[in-house]
Amino acid sequence: MSVSLPLVFVLGAFAWGAVKFLGVRTWVVVLIALFGFWLSHTFLAPAIEDGTRTGVTVINRTHN
Repeated sequence: MSVSLPLVFVLGAFAWGAVKFLGVRTWVVVLIALFGFWLSHTFLAPAIEDGTRTGVTVINRTHN
């Protein structure tokens, strides 16, 4: 069985859980999100995308 969820939903649920149960401050979550957007516009973006795709492939056990 395969479930398809948008990454934004998964990250949002994780952030909500971190704020609710771990006591992480909301401004820290916002700061991390903004840093992620900034990081996506740097030279590291291709490596991050490749690593993310590889991780999804490993988790889903699919091959190209």
